[in-house]
Amino acid sequence: MARRSRAREVALQVLYQDDLNPQHDPADDELFVRNRLQAGELIEFAGSLIKGVRANRAKLDEVLAQTADHWSLERMAATDRNVLRLGAFEILHSETPFRVAINEAVELAKRFGSKQSAQFVNGILDRLLVGHEKS
Repeated sequence: MARRSRAREVALQVLYQDDLNPQHDPADDELFVRNRLQAGELIEFAGSLIKGVRANRAKLDEVLAQTADHWSLERMAATDRNVLRLGAFEILHSETPFRVAINEAVELAKRFGSKQSAQFVNGILDRLLVGHEKS
């Protein structure tokens, strides 16, 4: 597994924890990330993804809700919802090439989601990208 892919995987696990257990202590997240990644640049990359999604979560959720016709974020599986947040953050707020961000999100959905997750995530992020490129 590519190194940045592993950092995204760890970031997804932290974001999933945020989503399902909002009372948890975020200070524990730093230790979790350090224990899983060890390499400084990967810890920094995962941390930037986590901080970025947290800081922009309301706006990301708004954009995703507008993009995902007939799907409210609450109805989505928690894994899919957090993969989408991560992918949307990378598309809208990072230096990651758009197609790389979508491909990485699809791979996370395949690994952690249901049978339909990869197709679902790909469809929504593709639509988000088309809308983003137009604006």
